[in-house]
Amino acid sequence: MPTTRDYYEVLSVERTADGEEIKRAYRRLAMKYHPDRNPDDAEAEMKFKEAAEAYEVLSDDSKRKIYDQYGHEGLRGHGAAGHDFNRMNVDDIFSMFNDIFGGGGGFGGRGGARRGPARGYDLETEVVLDLKDVSTGVSKDVEFTRMDICDTCTGSGAKPGTTPETCGTCNGQGKVQQAGMGGMFRMVTACPNCRGRGTVIKDKCDSCHGKGRIGKKRSLSVKIPAGIHDGQAVRVPGEGEPPGVDVSANGQGARGDLHVVVRVKAHEFFERDGDHLLMEMPISFTQASLGAEVEVPTIEGKESLNIKKGTQYGDIFRIHDAGLPNLRSGRKGDLIVVAKIETPKKLTSKQEELLREFAKTEDKHVNPESHGFWKKITDFIGG
Repeated sequence: MPTTRDYYEVLSVERTADGEEIKRAYRRLAMKYHPDRNPDDAEAEMKFKEAAEAYEVLSDDSKRKIYDQYGHEGLRGHGAAGHDFNRMNVDDIFSMFNDIFGGGGGFGGRGGARRGPARGYDLETEVVLDLKDVSTGVSKDVEFTRMDICDTCTGSGAKPGTTPETCGTCNGQGKVQQAGMGGMFRMVTACPNCRGRGTVIKDKCDSCHGKGRIGKKRSLSVKIPAGIHDGQAVRVPGEGEPPGVDVSANGQGARGDLHVVVRVKAHEFFERDGDHLLMEMPISFTQASLGAEVEVPTIEGKESLNIKKGTQYGDIFRIHDAGLPNLRSGRKGDLIVVAKIETPKKLTSKQEELLREFAKTEDKHVNPESHGFWKKITDFIGG
């Protein structure tokens, strides 16, 4: 039975998520729950297939539109329910979304589903930047743990001094034939005993327990380009994991990639709008009325801004080339300054006197001058 959980909940994304967010969420879950990383774990395999089902619908604009409007029943009613992933082989699911994980099967192209050279898992990590980093570009040190070639068995998975043996089920072919429905045809699938490798390990390496891989910490410096946006990723080729011992000859093959996802911290003054920066600038009533020259903070330091006479609340001023660089062209956006006129909460007696005189020239009614709380009490009692 296909999943009945909300697809957005399965992928942990908002209903407004765009295609890239959905793809990134699916890739993260697929890497986490892939059966190669969770051997003999039925729950992990179920979650892997559940994520694939959700991605198949939400990555397709027409299916997503139907799902958003009518839900699961709507997909079935419109003939758009898609594949029954619970009945599908993991290798087949892999091949469906091969473009997400890269060539050769992404996670290593397991068994008979593999085309081309074996390829290891892609990995994902995050770095946090501030707007100053975005403005200039920066190199960031990242640390992560990846499954790497076991030093003890050099990736074979076999105990040193021993070698893998030819699989007795497939006679080293890595594939077996199975009878189809009614025996009318036969199909070739990956050998279930050796998982397509053609050999089995009898004496497993004590360090990696036959997997040929062991967790190792890794650190490197990653260059983040100026102008990058929150949620975008920098791909570092070859810094992912090597393919598993069960999917490549002697456990060798191309490594996956590392995807460094950028998160940009909120700024105290600025909000980002594409390559432009927006900020509210508090100015006084007199500055707005009479005009003034004020200093405005920028990412690089500060700029002088001329406030024109008669500025109103919400008026906009633009400082050219004081925004962020475009990721592709390098051309900078602008700093957009929105005037925010502040009314003083406390006035000196002289300031209040001057404002009352000003109000008379405007012919505006204002509250009368207060004579104090006790004066009001005396007047009330005497009245």
